[in-house]
Amino acid sequence: MKLSEKMLEIAITQIGKQENPLGSNWGEPVKNYLESVGIGFPASWCMAFVFWCSKKAAEALVVKNTAIKTGGVLKAWNDAPKEMKALVPSIGSVFIMDFGKGLGHTGIVEKFDAANIYTIEGNTNDTGSREGIEVCRKTRKRSVIKGYLNY
Repeated sequence: MKLSEKMLEIAITQIGKQENPLGSNWGEPVKNYLESVGIGFPASWCMAFVFWCSKKAAEALVVKNTAIKTGGVLKAWNDAPKEMKALVPSIGSVFIMDFGKGLGHTGIVEKFDAANIYTIEGNTNDTGSREGIEVCRKTRKRSVIKGYLNY
């Protein structure tokens, strides 16, 4: 099994996990996601969730974790080697959204079609916010995605 496939499998087990209290960017298990990238305080956690999934996947498969260890979505994109970047999704790839002014959002691609990607994301909600309260399945338009990282 590839790291990306195991990451997706692990992400699916986290669907419905929430901040505690809601709106705090903290509490179990959000604290664990953030601590996996060295953040010990409440913060936006979508990228930390992705890294936590990759860390757990690498441990389970006993392989090197090739994910960029950061809580910053755009830092992960900017620091990734060219060979990790793609403009088309694959199952288990990490999508990158760039809202400008250093703000981004990310998650893991579960499946895709010509127009959309279907994802598992942390720090979102049913309306698709980049500052939500839980891990959710979401649908995103492919046209709004900056690119994809393949770990």
